[in-house]
Amino acid sequence: MHPQRLTVEPASTAAPAAAHDRVYRGLRTRIMHGQIAPGQALTLRGIGRDFGVSMTPAREAVRRLVAEGALSMSQSGRVATPELGSDRIEELAALRSLIEVELASRALPRAHMALIDRLQAINVTIADAVSNRDAVGYIRTNLEFHRTLYLRAQAPAMLAMAETVWLQLGPTMRALYARLRRSDPPQFHRLIIAALKAGDEPGLRLAVRSDVTQGLRMLIT
Repeated sequence: MHPQRLTVEPASTAAPAAAHDRVYRGLRTRIMHGQIAPGQALTLRGIGRDFGVSMTPAREAVRRLVAEGALSMSQSGRVATPELGSDRIEELAALRSLIEVELASRALPRAHMALIDRLQAINVTIADAVSNRDAVGYIRTNLEFHRTLYLRAQAPAMLAMAETVWLQLGPTMRALYARLRRSDPPQFHRLIIAALKAGDEPGLRLAVRSDVTQGLRMLIT
């Protein structure tokens, strides 16, 4: 028998894939954290310049983000972050409520004191971002608070769905922050932490639902 021949992928093929993934992840993070305003146009040339890549990796990253609803593409090929209408915001707020309440509920039995201490520390960082009027820092640390809790649910498919919703809402959350002119950290985070300490599942579900929907409802009314 002849030994099986191994096929080695040329470096020239692997390199663009790595570049595309780097651009995708970097641009995805910018959108999720509200670093790009709603309706802001993006160009492949500009994306390539920002990430130091050619047009091809930039194009592939944009295609993935369009498929995830993080970017929109017109028939003419114009790429931009979506400007969400009231119906779409309401739909995404409802999704956050359904998915994140379930994630929090599943996380509760595994909410040890180290997790609670971590959430309290993140909340201090959120308060600092609020006092410094740092919108991007606020959105980033707010999502870190939720992700840290939801990781304890050990439900990766559900968490991935939640992150897709966060991605679609990123630019809108930036607009919401500017509208709220927030001066205090989210009040419902304290209630979430208190419910975790008490092992209070109904209280936890209510606090999470209120936290993820209250602000978005202000954009609808």
